[in-house]
Amino acid sequence: MDYAELDDNSLLRLLAFKHSDALSTLYDRYGSLVFSIALAIIKDRGSAEEITQDVFLRVWENAALYDQNRATFRNWLTRITRNRAIDALRRNRVRPEHHAIDWAEPSFKNRATDNNTPSRTVELQLQQERVRAAIAQLPEEQGQALKLAYLQGYTHHEIAKQLDEPLGTIK
Repeated sequence: MDYAELDDNSLLRLLAFKHSDALSTLYDRYGSLVFSIALAIIKDRGSAEEITQDVFLRVWENAALYDQNRATFRNWLTRITRNRAIDALRRNRVRPEHHAIDWAEPSFKNRATDNNTPSRTVELQLQQERVRAAIAQLPEEQGQALKLAYLQGYTHHEIAKQLDEPLGTIK
C-alpha cells in the first residue's frame, strides 16, 4: 500500500489501528509545519524539536479521537502544536530568569487568536523581529521610554517622572 497517496483522514483511520507507516507519512507531510509553529512560539530549536516529537506522539495516541466534522486534520494538528508550545512556555516562565523584561525577548501581547493560520503566526513573529531591530537602533533613552511604556505599562506621566524628562519629550 502506498501511504503517500492516501488523504489525511484515511491515514488517521489507519493510525487508529496503529499503522506506523501512516504516522510516518503524516510526519513527512506536516513535520516541518509543526516544527515551524513550535519554533515561532517557543523560539528555541531544541524545544521546538521536542514539541514536534510530542505532537506526533499525541497524534499516534489519540488518532481514534480525531473528529473530521469538528476540524480538518491540519487545524487539529496546529491546535495540538500551539497548545504544547504554550504549555512549554508556561513551564519555562516559572523559572526566575524568565521574569526579567528585555527587548531581546519582549513579552509583547500577541494579537494572534485561535483562528490564525500558521502563516499568520509566522507573519506576527517576523513583525516582532522587525520591531526589535528598529528599537535596537534607537538611542538608549528612547528605547528605555518605549520599554517602560510597552513592556511595563507605565503612563506618559510616570515615564517622564522616572526618566526626569519633560512630558512633551516623552510623548
